Amino acid sequence: MKVALVNPPWTFHGSVYLGCREPHLPIELGYARALLERAGHEAALIDAQARGIDLIALRAEVAALRPAMTVIATAPSYLSWRSPPPELRVPMATAAALRGHGGLLVAVGPHGSATPRAALRKLGVDVVVLGECEEILVMLAGATESRFWQIPSIAYRRNGIDHVQGGPYAACLRTLPALRWDGATIARHVHHHHRFDAVPEGPSAEMETSRGSPCRCASCARDGARDRLRKRPLATVLEELDALLAEGVRHVYFIDERFLPDRTLLEEIWARDIVFGVQLRIDSWSREMLDLLGRAGCVSIEASVDRPSIEGMDALARRCSASTEELTALLVHARRSVPFVQANLSDAGSGDPAETASWRQRLLGLGVWANEPVPAFPYPGSPAYTRRWGAPDDGAWERAHAHYIAEHRTFGDLPDSRPLPLTELEHGAR
Repeated sequence: MKVALVNPPWTFHGSVYLGCREPHLPIELGYARALLERAGHEAALIDAQARGIDLIALRAEVAALRPAMTVIATAPSYLSWRSPPPELRVPMATAAALRGHGGLLVAVGPHGSATPRAALRKLGVDVVVLGECEEILVMLAGATESRFWQIPSIAYRRNGIDHVQGGPYAACLRTLPALRWDGATIARHVHHHHRFDAVPEGPSAEMETSRGSPCRCASCARDGARDRLRKRPLATVLEELDALLAEGVRHVYFIDERFLPDRTLLEEIWARDIVFGVQLRIDSWSREMLDLLGRAGCVSIEASVDRPSIEGMDALARRCSASTEELTALLVHARRSVPFVQANLSDAGSGDPAETASWRQRLLGLGVWANEPVPAFPYPGSPAYTRRWGAPDDGAWERAHAHYIAEHRTFGDLPDSRPLPLTELEHGAR
């Protein structure tokens, strides 16, 4: 069976999306391709964003493949699944362009995971996958509609009735292979994510050593899917890293929700000629392990940090055990061996803004970059959404988006002037 795996040609004008807008490796589609090929299928990954092709060229390429199934991502990469563009404008337009050319249309991503019926209706696809998609796509490949009822974690419409089966799926990381990317794909990925210490030399890549985190970050859209920590086998991680090095990769960004201190992993990375960036909880690290992190080649840390008050910490539900002074000391210590350390401040809507501003200025004076607190978007499937409105329903994304742009006047480093309403962004996308 032929399967097309599509990362759409993303555009972010008018969006409240605060994530990186550069292309990143679509890791979830890479895993899916490997598993589909292992099962005997023919899978083609088309990364329209990285290749800079529009919907017309994308449609022509998919039509030429004549796939029996086409998979469309609703977020640019796994890097943004926890905080994706709220609107489905680009995936909707992609599904409309490929309808009639791609066989069975399947959507994967955070939108269908949190609100499967709404995603099914908006996208007009045949199937929506809830949660991590890699293993589910293998089950779908070659399955007839009459057998969809046997497949977990999907939503589909049959005889005018929407069927939602189970909750978000969590893949078994021990069965996912070491990813392989061809030279042309690697050569296109010249952006070094979250790197500021030097002019990038050579291509970069994203990879993961684990998924999930027990910390219930208020704004992360991952309830029921990625709230349990799972680690990839070390041998698999190193096999993938060595393959990237063989393709000329000079920088890696680990997309783990919570990159954990792992002495063996860091020593193995230290033995290789590579630099890397991470996102982590600074209170999970000792000074000794932070020193090893720097020696291993870490050039960038993005450390999520709460407002320096108990009220702010409780509002963000991060269960941070360290005091403000302890956090500050750890951040400053990390900066001794890591060229760029960022305290990523989130605005939970509580606490003392003057206290936060004072702490930010103090960190900046100590050489740690601290951004202006960014208003936290209440993503459906996040504790922030559930605490305010309860379980997500079919209007969850519209509700969260309207509240967000009504409540806030500034949106951190958002490059566009003023976000557009979600309904306006999605209007006419089909």
